[in-house]
Amino acid sequence: MTSLPPIAVFDLDGTLAETAGDLVGTLNVILAREGLRELPLAEARDMIGAGAKALIQRGFSAAGQPLPPETLDRLFADFLIHYGENLCVHSHLYAGVGAALDDLSARGYRLAVCTNKIERHAVDLLGLLGVADRFGAICGRETFPFFKPDPRHITLTIAQAGGDPARAVMVGDSRADIDAAKAAGIPVIGVTFGYTDTPVDALGADRVISHFDDLVGAVDALVPLDQAA
Repeated sequence: MTSLPPIAVFDLDGTLAETAGDLVGTLNVILAREGLRELPLAEARDMIGAGAKALIQRGFSAAGQPLPPETLDRLFADFLIHYGENLCVHSHLYAGVGAALDDLSARGYRLAVCTNKIERHAVDLLGLLGVADRFGAICGRETFPFFKPDPRHITLTIAQAGGDPARAVMVGDSRADIDAAKAAGIPVIGVTFGYTDTPVDALGADRVISHFDDLVGAVDALVPLDQAA
């Protein structure tokens, strides 16, 4: 019986790609429409990471403005439309991503994306960034009935990509990524350059890296090469 391949699962925003400029740009369009102050990128950057609804809620909270559920639903729909038309104005892959994906693929790893971004935006953005075809699965917030920090978001992504859950590793930047991976019993690598209101070093990842040049070594430490062959 042929065994399933090892798999590396990646978050998207703040992990594979710097997307804050476009996400905060859309948030500011929404805030301006509601008569609220726009937020500087430096102030809003760490509000990203839990999905668009949470970003809108955090933006309104920063403005000291109540946000009833029905208003949030309306603004969420507006956000998705505007963001979908402006996915890749400023967004770009982090340095070293392409080489790291090449190295993992050469070692026999299946690759997947598990993000709280909605699936069509994730697929479209990765296509615009030129790497969508590298992943065996690209799973978003609504792909399954569960999303991070629920561990089933990761385990179902692994299953959809055809990877081995016993030889899997998660790579992410936020508490949602790390908590979901730990709950799934999957080792997790945190990246320091993403979006989090708590330093990633304090979130309990198995390894922390500051550049994609260090990714393969961190993966090897968690899934030894002789097991991944």
